[in-house]
Amino acid sequence: MEQNNRIRAFIEANMAAIDEEITLNDSDNIFENGFVDSMFAMQLVAFIENEFAIQLSNEDLDLRNFNSVENVVKFLDNKKNS
Repeated sequence: MEQNNRIRAFIEANMAAIDEEITLNDSDNIFENGFVDSMFAMQLVAFIENEFAIQLSNEDLDLRNFNSVENVVKFLDNKKNS
């Protein structure tokens, strides 16, 4: 659950510049729903690498791994278990 909260906080901090009234659910697609823009994808990747001390490969850079809080947590769990 801690991973979930850290990821959510990072995304919400970057959403604040767009609209402070938006509520983010763990399953919400942050890109399709317009919560963040494409430049944010690289910021999110850098955050994940730094925050969770992992190195991402080109194969990891599938947008589906990063499009929701839920998917980022699943991706991290799979990455740690592999």
